[in-house]
Amino acid sequence: MTFYRGLKTVAVVTIFLALVLSQPAKAQTGDTIKVGILHSLSGTMAISETTLKDAILMLIEEQNAKGGLLGKKLEPVVVDPASDWQMFAEKARDLLSRDKVVVVFGCWTSVSRKSVLPVFESLNGLLFYPVQYEGQESSKNVIYTGAAPNQQAIPAVDYLLDEGSQRFVLVGTDYVFPRTANKIVEAYLLKKGVAQADIVTYYTPFGHSDWQSIVADIKKLGGSGRKTAVISTINGDANVPFYKELAAQNISASSIPVMAFSVGEEELSGVDPKPLVGHLAAWNYFQSVENPQNSEFIKKWKAYIKDDKRVTNDPMEASYLGFNLWVKAVEKAKSTDVDAVLKAIVGLSTPNLTGGVAKVLPNHHLTKPVLIGEIEDTGQFQVVWSAEGEVPGDAWSDYLPESADLEADWTDPINCGNYNKATKSCLGATKP
Repeated sequence: MTFYRGLKTVAVVTIFLALVLSQPAKAQTGDTIKVGILHSLSGTMAISETTLKDAILMLIEEQNAKGGLLGKKLEPVVVDPASDWQMFAEKARDLLSRDKVVVVFGCWTSVSRKSVLPVFESLNGLLFYPVQYEGQESSKNVIYTGAAPNQQAIPAVDYLLDEGSQRFVLVGTDYVFPRTANKIVEAYLLKKGVAQADIVTYYTPFGHSDWQSIVADIKKLGGSGRKTAVISTINGDANVPFYKELAAQNISASSIPVMAFSVGEEELSGVDPKPLVGHLAAWNYFQSVENPQNSEFIKKWKAYIKDDKRVTNDPMEASYLGFNLWVKAVEKAKSTDVDAVLKAIVGLSTPNLTGGVAKVLPNHHLTKPVLIGEIEDTGQFQVVWSAEGEVPGDAWSDYLPESADLEADWTDPINCGNYNKATKSCLGATKP
């Protein structure tokens, strides 16, 4: 009987500890405020994500030099999910439950974001997601500081159409962002009068390196007498062999321009940019943008990283915006409690690095400029087009029938991530 009671006691204690450890910290109560950094530092996405980890560390160091936040120092907790989408969820749970971080800056691919989303929603964590994505989502627990499709993909397609493109090759890595983004792009092209037969799509796995046959097909399509453009949603290190193969097959921007959604200064630093001069990318920030604030940021970055060859890029600026907005929200709420921060953050704004202002909208997206740049032989971009003023991020595409009536609004009285304006009902989004 004593032995049984002993086992029962151990079981009760074990269950109690499991419950305690599974709960995230509602607000920081120790000597420091723990900040999670969830980016791949190894694997196929390390080429893109390592810079974002370094950027957040720099911003934390700067904030601590100012005295920290709420009278406490910020303590970074860095984990490496190693480009493994399942590990993203495991590491996110560790950050929230074990390490008790009050905010996480992280993820790049949409599959990694989708992987961690249930963790943040079930544990009421807060994620700042810094990369352009496919939209069709708005979570209470995520602030989307990268571009939605109406802030990148749609303006990019309009630019190509205005330049006379008639046939479109959509090339992407085989996961949720390229497939959904291309679904929106295709619907938009059809609406603009482009024939279905003039839209060709290819998908390849992460880390794909043998581009010879696909690039040969693109070259053949481009030589058929109709002006052809490539829209690229290739992610990670697969971009390096793709652009090398374009050069090897003598595909120039004047013959078949490539418009990239996931290639920035960091990715270009891994290739010889000279054969790629004139190819395009659509972003919301380029290092080459000239204004005092951007110049100061670049100077601080190079001093921090101790490498004059390291570049800045769009997701890095989105990380910068997210960090500054989180600091402002914590100061406004006088707390790191997730619910208090989320209530405080809507409507806050912070200067971006292009000379405008980023404002947090009720759908947890930002207002952003839209820029299209041509690759220069320096590995930088020359801006050839920009939108007039900041464009509000739209969580749900107007060009897909299943989302045309949806909007996101995390303020009262709607308080919903997928509110149907026609039926005036919330379609199952998690309520706070």
